[in-house]
Amino acid sequence: MAENDKSSVNEELYVGEIKGGLRPSMRLVVMGIVKQQPKSMVVALVCQPQDDAESDVGLQVTVSFPERAVLRNARLGGKWGVSENALSYFPFAAGEPFKMEIVCEHQQFRMLVDGQPLCCFTHRLTQLSSLTALHIYGDLQLTKVA
Repeated sequence: MAENDKSSVNEELYVGEIKGGLRPSMRLVVMGIVKQQPKSMVVALVCQPQDDAESDVGLQVTVSFPERAVLRNARLGGKWGVSENALSYFPFAAGEPFKMEIVCEHQQFRMLVDGQPLCCFTHRLTQLSSLTALHIYGDLQLTKVA
């Protein structure tokens, strides 16, 4: 693979701090444009800015374009749990802009895309305030993170 090949899935597009950690009623907004021939993109709420195989992940949303799937999972104590993938529709399209919102509620994360409910993910990590970093990478061009 050439050094300037940007198709590496683990290339960090964005690492941001969640000041004071996540808490119920917080809303994270990710806006971007899907690349023309996308494979996947990942949005993860993690406990440390640098992602290593042991750090806890409270929510990882993996969008797989070939499968038209949105997988949700969490990693606790270095171990991934059972992935959830039930969806009513697939909201992403190549070359198209999107706005993903992750709303932290007391019992779950609620995800919306372009204002429409997409899915929920029940908290597996109970210490929400330990989620202090947002990682985004994959086949997208970020336009805004808030």
